[in-house]
Amino acid sequence: MRYFLVVMDMSGKEKRQTRTFCELIQLLFLQGCSTCLDRDCYLQQKNFTPKKYFSIDRVFRNEAVDRTHLAEFHQIEGLVCDRGLSLGDLIGVLNNFFLRLGMSKLKFKPAYNPYTEPSMEIFSYHEGLKKWVEIGNSGMFRPEMLRPMGLPEDVRVIAWGLSLERPTMILYGVDNIRDLFGHKVDLSLIKKNPLCRLGME
Repeated sequence: MRYFLVVMDMSGKEKRQTRTFCELIQLLFLQGCSTCLDRDCYLQQKNFTPKKYFSIDRVFRNEAVDRTHLAEFHQIEGLVCDRGLSLGDLIGVLNNFFLRLGMSKLKFKPAYNPYTEPSMEIFSYHEGLKKWVEIGNSGMFRPEMLRPMGLPEDVRVIAWGLSLERPTMILYGVDNIRDLFGHKVDLSLIKKNPLCRLGME
């Protein structure tokens, strides 16, 4: 089954969210209160347990292909649902994730997303390109997104969508994203490096 969510960006342009994002929302909704009976809602809230959902999926976008953009790429999606989560928790999760990959030069920049507030873009410095490259987007679900799910009032959701190809570019010093994915891939690169170790011995 294919899912997409149609939203408006700040300029009023229609934008479709990835199928993966929609599936994560659907899973979260199914964990919430799915009936209108007060007793059931009360029991659901009383018995709430934290949830974590993760996915790596293929994404298709209608955009110009260049050194750092592909029309088809992979995205790492994550969502954590728990009581009392904060923006600090989100930054901590993302910092820890990228530090474990060996990426310490990170910047977080405020952004707009229709379904999260606050929202942040994540950047990492690419030594070869001598510039900061966006490697992901993230945020905390807006309260009006959580209300219909029947979750307890103190429950917050942090979520992110991270590029798979751009961090690989940064970690391996690749200057052109098209060298990693698509018809321009140099197969000798794959033969010389049969296993991606991401800095681990």
